[in-house]
Amino acid sequence: MSFIDRTPIVLAVVGQATERALDDAAEYILETANRTVPIEEGTLQNSGGIGKATGKRAIYYDTPYARRQHEELDWRHDAGRRAKWLEKTMQEERQKVLDFLGRGIGGGMR
Repeated sequence: MSFIDRTPIVLAVVGQATERALDDAAEYILETANRTVPIEEGTLQNSGGIGKATGKRAIYYDTPYARRQHEELDWRHDAGRRAKWLEKTMQEERQKVLDFLGRGIGGGMR
């Protein structure tokens, strides 16, 4: 009986499933964070995006004032909008992100 090493195939399937799960989780966080991003004209919200590298995702807002807007706790915002919108969204939605990753990677193994 000969042995066929399927390790490369399994690793490729897991890798693809992981990348899809990371995409789904990052898109969910960006969409959810946009619900509380400070908004006046929509420029900050519209600057949101996702940076991709193998095995990693970075959610960002790309305006000259995004970082300061995020960090200034004393600035006033419209109802439902807040400072630290991205950080708080990640904290609040941590379990859903883990669920996205678990389902996505597990589903890729079927």
